[in-house]
Amino acid sequence: MKWIWATLLAGCISMGWAEEKTSVPRPTPAQITWQEAELVAVFHYDLHVFDGKQYNQAYNRITPIPDINIFNPTQYDTDQWIRSAKGMGAKIAILTATHETGFALYQSDVNPYCMKALKWQDGKGDIVRDFVNSCRKYGVKPGIYIGIRWNSFLGVHDFMMPKDGTKFQENRQVFYNKMCEGMTEELMSRYGDLAIVWYDGGGHGPELGGADILPIVEKYQKNIIFYHNSQRADMRWGGSETGTVSYPCWGTYPFPYSHSKNQEEIFKNDFQLLKTGDPNGAYYMPAMSDSPLRGYKGRHEWFWEPGDEAHIFPLENLMDMYEKSVGRNSTLILGLTPDDRGLIPAADSLRLAEFGRAIDQKYAHPLKQTEGKGNMYCIALDKPTLISHLVIQEDITQGERVRKYVIEGKVSGNWKKLAEGTCIGHKRIERLSSPEKISEIRLVIKESKGDVFIKAFRVF
Repeated sequence: MKWIWATLLAGCISMGWAEEKTSVPRPTPAQITWQEAELVAVFHYDLHVFDGKQYNQAYNRITPIPDINIFNPTQYDTDQWIRSAKGMGAKIAILTATHETGFALYQSDVNPYCMKALKWQDGKGDIVRDFVNSCRKYGVKPGIYIGIRWNSFLGVHDFMMPKDGTKFQENRQVFYNKMCEGMTEELMSRYGDLAIVWYDGGGHGPELGGADILPIVEKYQKNIIFYHNSQRADMRWGGSETGTVSYPCWGTYPFPYSHSKNQEEIFKNDFQLLKTGDPNGAYYMPAMSDSPLRGYKGRHEWFWEPGDEAHIFPLENLMDMYEKSVGRNSTLILGLTPDDRGLIPAADSLRLAEFGRAIDQKYAHPLKQTEGKGNMYCIALDKPTLISHLVIQEDITQGERVRKYVIEGKVSGNWKKLAEGTCIGHKRIERLSSPEKISEIRLVIKESKGDVFIKAFRVF
């Protein structure tokens, strides 16, 4: 009988049925959703959109808005916001429920500096509610950004009330922490399932004197991207606000937090660890690439300003951004700016639609593709064809396994190296510097950690 069981076991192993012992960090369902989204929109909206002045971050962080009732979007339409985001192909959309003024864009019971205090919509407006409903109407997953690091209305700077060594300051800090926890509970419990919660600059946990937000998020949102505090980060900042990441950009990281602790180590060498990740990291934590749509020619406009259309990125720049973010194993977050009417400006909306069409035209229709398990993937073309770019995707449900690869093409009967690299992850785009007519093409995995699972190898 022993030889029968041995034969059956050998057959199972040869067919890939035996459990693999490879230790590779694997993403949660929320992280898979995040990376597969590829394109995300973040909408910045706050009181100072209505002041007619150029946004000044340093000034706005320390200066309360004199008149809250300047907030009066007369053509307000969150459906139009989400249609604009969907035009570029965004699958997740995030709204700044609170930002640096401390003003809350919903009906808060714990923060009186909220929409209840407005004359607009008779104090009954709830932009978070409308935003989430619009997302669901158009098949986009909603997310919420909570800015508790700065609050110009209450004088909060870097999570903390002004420190004067008195009991008054201590009591104000306790109040502020409880208010932040209360806003977190309101936003996590009232609006259904959310794709992501994003704390501006982190969430300063209780060990640092801040609010205890993580248990509240985990109580109400079981399948969410949490970004971030000193205890947990499900993604990491990619090291710049250019909408790009460097290469390689591994989806694994050595710490469970992104940059709330060990800042000297994490921030050294121009944020090198945040930019590259760590192929041997024990935690799955993919990088995000963020940039405002209005960031061209040296400007960096997260909030709408009048007469600023010249700083909308041209299509060529957006495509380069896409290929150096999504094409380097990152998710691209593009900042969109509703104006004082309550609309995404027409110029912005048209550029987003143009961007979405260009991505579709370039990457939706491969000549041929293959997939599978193993170390070599071959594609024979019907005739010698001019190849300009290639896309490789690992099956990230199995973790990132490839450590080194090469792509070769058969040119005039001879194999020629076309590209090589290290990290693939969710997606790697290879643009060929000198397109050539190729009859066959192959992806060869030179080094890996365990078995390799390629979700797609596409030729364009």
